[in-house]
Amino acid sequence: MSGGLRAVGRLLAAGWLLARYDALVPREFTPLLPAPLRGPAGLLRLVSGPQARRGRPGERLARAFEQLGPAAIKLGQLLSTRADIFGEEVAQDLAHLKDQLAPFDHAVAVAEVERSLGKPLSALFADFGPVVGAASLAQAHAATLLDGRKVAVKILRPGVERRVALDIAAMELAASMAEGLGPTVRRLEPRAFVAAVTRSMALELDLRLEAAAASEMGEIMARDSFMSAPAVVWDGVAKRVLTLEWAPGTPLSSPEALALPGLDRPLLATHVIRAFLAQALDHGLFHADLHEGNLFVEAPVRLTAVDFGIVGRIGTNERRFLAEILWGFIQRDYRRIAEVHFDAGYVPRSQNVDDFAQALRAVGEPIFGRRARDVSMGRLLGQLFEITGLFDMHLRPELVLLQKTMVTVEGVARRIDPDSDIWDAARPVVERWIRRELAPPARLQRLAERGVRLLERAAERIEAEPIPPAPAAPGGASWTAVGFAIGLAAGALVLALMRR
Repeated sequence: MSGGLRAVGRLLAAGWLLARYDALVPREFTPLLPAPLRGPAGLLRLVSGPQARRGRPGERLARAFEQLGPAAIKLGQLLSTRADIFGEEVAQDLAHLKDQLAPFDHAVAVAEVERSLGKPLSALFADFGPVVGAASLAQAHAATLLDGRKVAVKILRPGVERRVALDIAAMELAASMAEGLGPTVRRLEPRAFVAAVTRSMALELDLRLEAAAASEMGEIMARDSFMSAPAVVWDGVAKRVLTLEWAPGTPLSSPEALALPGLDRPLLATHVIRAFLAQALDHGLFHADLHEGNLFVEAPVRLTAVDFGIVGRIGTNERRFLAEILWGFIQRDYRRIAEVHFDAGYVPRSQNVDDFAQALRAVGEPIFGRRARDVSMGRLLGQLFEITGLFDMHLRPELVLLQKTMVTVEGVARRIDPDSDIWDAARPVVERWIRRELAPPARLQRLAERGVRLLERAAERIEAEPIPPAPAAPGGASWTAVGFAIGLAAGALVLALMRR
């Protein structure tokens, strides 16, 4: 069977399963459909059983996604950030998606480790223990190295790559079909959204890339005291196997974690927020799956993150976008927030900046005068998307992972300390970024660097495509050469002064 036919078959099977769970066109949404579509929607429910129909629409959709497997679970986790489209209740239900499965056989795991690492188990491990966690993509084993260090060994499930490839092909087909439904759906960029899922899954299916992400994140986290990462054991890394030092402490998902003697819960909640913002703003790289199961805690405030299969990367514009939006709302400077959207290209230039600032005011003003713990930073960013249709803004897939992580981190912080002041925790990190990146010296340095780059490109162009000589300057040199030399020297001088 060709790849296209397999994708069609997979898509039809997914549709059937969604219909079985009354999640394809949920009964609660039938009254919203045009009259001609209500009858066919009702027929779909004939294939669902009473057990499958129980619960809210989001709960049924989450159960269907769990049945469909890893790609659908990943899609559901990203969709959970779009409360503006699906509603707060559905988004919360999808946010609880889990992918815990029964483990595969221990002997299969041992064989995979030996095949992937090209050596017998005894050459690396003094002990290779039982499964400590099994998900849809991989499972983890506790083990001990020959030097006595305790480690966690992650192994991909047999055949998981083929299943994910089929799921992604089906999602790509569904996204292409969805874009034909009209401009409203096209504005949500379904193909770009699926591409974001695809990139994330590709990284998770090569554990060498996760090892690199864990190593890079460990270096970044070491620059602040908010969070740390286990060291990578590179001798135990291959495409389908990853070995990390054992994370110290208690999983934050365990009931006893928040009852640890000497735990400083308010400061711990603050560290969770500041760790994420410092990663995103200062480095443009952040752990994008910071739920309680991936965080280990020791008293008084030590946090260790694990599972680096999903990391987010944001560019300079996106970092500025995040920092200035948060700072603008803290300062109630709606005009500045609007200008940032226009400068970053998130709002088309055909729109009016004052009208957009007015819409932002409608989002921001209701939060003032309320207790900080009642104001959700993640929900605030979500509300920004609610006004996107009025200003012809398209979904930015690179920001979806950022918003998803912010919502998750905020939820973790508030579960650690219900009185956590998210805005107060964010302020020092955002202020630090604003002072460093937007102060006049920083802007002057960036201007000088940009000037040097432009001059270097101009020099390369001149060398590649000789141009007729310009009129000679006194002394025989051309004005072009003189001007170029002066500009290059000036740019280099400014840059040197700024780096002193």
